Amino acid sequence: MNKIKLGLITLLLGALGFADLLGAGATFPQPLYSKLFTVYSQQKGVKVNYQGIGSGGGIKQLTEKVIDFGGTDAYMSDKEMAATGAKIVHIPTCIGAVVIAYNLPGNPSLKLTPALVSKIFSGAIAKWNDPQIAAINPGLKLDGDIFVVHRADSSGTTSIFTDYLSQIDSANWQMNKNFVTKSKMAVGGKGNSGVAGLIKQMPGAIGYTEIAYANQNKMKYAAVQNSS
Repeated sequence: MNKIKLGLITLLLGALGFADLLGAGATFPQPLYSKLFTVYSQQKGVKVNYQGIGSGGGIKQLTEKVIDFGGTDAYMSDKEMAATGAKIVHIPTCIGAVVIAYNLPGNPSLKLTPALVSKIFSGAIAKWNDPQIAAINPGLKLDGDIFVVHRADSSGTTSIFTDYLSQIDSANWQMNKNFVTKSKMAVGGKGNSGVAGLIKQMPGAIGYTEIAYANQNKMKYAAVQNSS
């Protein structure tokens, strides 16, 4: 499962002037924005301060008019836009992918089916030696508890991942910016960097994150069976 996600900047028209700009929101595009805004400042003399606090936080601060623009991986709803009392413009800026990264002894290649993804993240499967995991990973000797790592903040990355889960298992999932699981071994991290950091630190952990953060931490991510 490499779920494509779209990075967006949301502008509150009428709030922008020629002074320095303040933005906040999605952590997924933050590494790119940091580089872009540095170059923009050098060329235009306008400083842009962007804080990665999660898509939900960016939308909240945009609504409260604390910032000039917000970053989000999911479009604002009509209700959210109406709450700002101003015209909102969504500007696509970049694309990326959400992957399922993990931390297992020996760093093996892991295969998962959509059904397994749903069961693992819901807590229905809680052990790495579960027969259903073993059946699709012959030869792998896995053991121990499964630690489900998810976003603790309101997140566009979570929206993307739960949208995928709702498509493969609509009876148990619906798209949401906040992750909810029945797993007793779940732990939340702030931002994509927080999730990736927890996975890297915790043997037996598995979680969803933007692909750049998995690559930066040199973590493997699962090959998920698709319709083909």
